[in-house]
Amino acid sequence: MTIEFQTEPARYRHWRIERDGEVAYLIMDVAPDGGLNRDVELKLNSYDLAVDIELNDAVQRLRFEHPQVRAVVIKSGKDNVFCAGANIRMLGKASHGHKVNFCKFTNETRLAIEDACANSKQIYLCAVNGTAAGGGYELALAADHIMLVDDRRSSVALPETPLLAVLPGTGGLTRVVDKRKVRRDLADVFCSTEEGVRGRKAVEWRLVDEVVAKSKWEEGVKARAHALAATSDRPANGASGVTLAPLERIIDGDALLYPNVRVDIDRARALATLTVHGPEKPAPASLEEAHAQGCRFWPLAVARELEDAILHLRFNEPALGLLLLRAEGDAQAVIAYDDFLEVHAADWLMREISLYVKRVLKRLDVTAKSLIAVIEPGSCFAGTLAELAFAADRQVMLVGRRDGDNRPPAALTLGRANFGRYPMGNGLTRLSTRFLGEPEAVARAQEKIGTPLEGADAEAAGLVTAAIEAFDWDDELRVMIEERTSFSPDALTAMEANLRFAGPETLETKIFGRLSAWQNWVFQRPNSVGPQGALKLYGSGVKPTFDKDRV
Repeated sequence: MTIEFQTEPARYRHWRIERDGEVAYLIMDVAPDGGLNRDVELKLNSYDLAVDIELNDAVQRLRFEHPQVRAVVIKSGKDNVFCAGANIRMLGKASHGHKVNFCKFTNETRLAIEDACANSKQIYLCAVNGTAAGGGYELALAADHIMLVDDRRSSVALPETPLLAVLPGTGGLTRVVDKRKVRRDLADVFCSTEEGVRGRKAVEWRLVDEVVAKSKWEEGVKARAHALAATSDRPANGASGVTLAPLERIIDGDALLYPNVRVDIDRARALATLTVHGPEKPAPASLEEAHAQGCRFWPLAVARELEDAILHLRFNEPALGLLLLRAEGDAQAVIAYDDFLEVHAADWLMREISLYVKRVLKRLDVTAKSLIAVIEPGSCFAGTLAELAFAADRQVMLVGRRDGDNRPPAALTLGRANFGRYPMGNGLTRLSTRFLGEPEAVARAQEKIGTPLEGADAEAAGLVTAAIEAFDWDDELRVMIEERTSFSPDALTAMEANLRFAGPETLETKIFGRLSAWQNWVFQRPNSVGPQGALKLYGSGVKPTFDKDRV
């Protein structure tokens, strides 16, 4: 079954958006029969990937289509339950790869909520009216402020370890201690307790920000939401949003075709080539013109297409372990769009687009495929598109031109966007991460902004792995590809995830590195997924049998 990531509010089955002026209510009301696997019933607002695809879409639309929304309240549409977390039957039936990719996608959605709070100033409040367990509490943890109704039943919990012999997979452990700064011994008790914590203790342990009596709940949530909205710098009135129209995508055999992105699949060699096309039109002459272009404005259009392609390859093409990255077009046109975004950075939409491009590039960073940037004549790895090259595990550039090729020589062009606009999960730019041991190289690179750097110069600046003469190009590239695809995919995934995130550790790198690595391992252990494992036996009344050896 091909998993589709494109949706829109009229098709939602699990969420709805309601507006109250500057506050939006994002209401979770999961349809039990609306999961990806129709054999699994999504009880008690439990969720699977279908639910989170809609949430991801809703978060994105609130940012782009509703500029006047300054605060968002996440709440349940069901009585006495907020969210029971990831559906356990779904996890029990899913393949290992799907479980891992599901956790990665839900993590990215939670991080998008935090990015909206921190950088878009669209501030999220989570109103927990009932039980928030596992992934339900992890969803709440993504918000800036958590309210819990004090009705002697409602609670927050991370019961995965005692119940299922797995870990909270969408950042719960990390956010409890790093974000909410819960004392680690109390966090140990909390994460070992099936029934969770409620009432004043939840506030004292910093698991929630406030508890409110049931009789004052509705008015309390509304008052808090408007108080948070008052701290936002989003447009108060008069701003028109950008409608995110359905993507134009054609699947033609083993090719995915978008207006600005193309994916070509070579199953025999277990690889895909992802080509991004530079803008065909010059940058707008005015901010008004950019707004009028809406979702056709090139930086927004290419980001949406690139994101869809990345997600498609992750979930629907797991056997394609190598991704060749190409960019074609006019490098100076890309730089012109970058400069336009920078000049108008104070505008809410230009800010939102830059933040979105940042998130899409981060999706590439954590995608479990080998990435090789192939820089040939006619390439436009410039500014924002140069970030694709710097996200790659290697960059190879052809020196000069091939005989008979009248396109411009292969070059890489740096722009101001490469020096701060798109930080990675470690908080550093890709260039700063690349040159962690030689920071002076970043300063030298900055001096070359706007200058097309051909093979020898790009190699001397440390911006490519190898510059290869035309007469050796085909053989060298072929050998590199054959070597890469001959290695163990498991070892490569682990190696790449370690090497891509040099430098400081952050909440985000812990989630995608430390947490994901351990969860990946736990999801394969018989204590969880074996015939007598906790995840397999959950709800059967049979006690799991654990191998007591620790390794």
